[in-house]
Amino acid sequence: MKLFECQHCGQMLYFENTRCEKCGHVLGYLPERVVLSALVQDGDRWSPLADPERSSRFCANAQHQACNWLIPAEAAVMFCQACRLNRTIPNLGVPEHLPRWQRLESAKRRMVYGLLRLGLPIVDKAQDAERGLAFDFLADPDPTLRESPQVMTGHAEGLITVNVAEADDAERERRRQDMAEPYRTLLGHFRHEIGHYYWERLVRDGRWLEPFRSLFGDERRDYGAGLQAHHAAGPPADWPERYISGYASAHPWEDWAETWAHYLHLVDTLETAQAFNLRVSPEAGHDPALAAAAYFDPYRYDDFDAMVRTWLPLTYAVNSLNRSMGQPDLYPFVLAPAVVGKLRFVHDLIRMEGAAG
Repeated sequence: MKLFECQHCGQMLYFENTRCEKCGHVLGYLPERVVLSALVQDGDRWSPLADPERSSRFCANAQHQACNWLIPAEAAVMFCQACRLNRTIPNLGVPEHLPRWQRLESAKRRMVYGLLRLGLPIVDKAQDAERGLAFDFLADPDPTLRESPQVMTGHAEGLITVNVAEADDAERERRRQDMAEPYRTLLGHFRHEIGHYYWERLVRDGRWLEPFRSLFGDERRDYGAGLQAHHAAGPPADWPERYISGYASAHPWEDWAETWAHYLHLVDTLETAQAFNLRVSPEAGHDPALAAAAYFDPYRYDDFDAMVRTWLPLTYAVNSLNRSMGQPDLYPFVLAPAVVGKLRFVHDLIRMEGAAG
């Protein structure tokens, strides 16, 4: 993720900020400009200092402190590009739903930021019912209603459903431990499920299908049986040699979604490292591969091998920093050669099919 700067006072800003803590200016994000801008109010409109000739207004979800994106003042729509993807939001009359939905929206906007930076197609179902994308943020029913099933997070033909309970840190941690997962976050959920969507958009019916099968396996094998076997017996003993996670071994679709999500993690984190001008040069050891500098924009960089060479030393450093604070590894993954090959496939596909350049 990029860092931003207040156009009025020069204060460093973060993507989620809504007000400059130094000068007090209200802030809004201009997705077309990829910039967080200080704003000057003009009635019910706002003039961004980053683009003074442009009259803007906030997405309608700003009234719930759930969005800081701007839309053109003359636009006929009420919601920004990210919020127009919502088909269902939770009942905000339930007190705990609002803060959980706000966290969901924050993670979703960060994901959409990355998709836009990569130039990937984003079309909502109102525009294209067959190939479009939509989100349902749903809460589990009253547990006293015995016949009502729990909400399952997942993807089906462009509709991504997320259980709002995942936005509760304690509940998400409980589920992570129950599933024996090393990593479980809201952002991870969004990136995983959007991977299923882009498999249908970019792989299923095109030139990438056969190369996908040769690398990830044949997705025509029984999906339900694969998940059932995984939950019953767990992943194979050698899964770290072939998969980014144990869950990825359940079926080629899940291998793809886990790999896709991991690629988005890698790119976004490398951009943050680049924004902070991070350099890693350990004082111990003599392997030059342990030194790295994030000097490139990973969203527009073709050399995947160079990205991995930069990525690995950074993960060693951040894991060591976490351990110094008594925290588990920030990056609890191992990139075996087979996994790097799958990540390279995702990279090549996005560079070919996206519009970034």
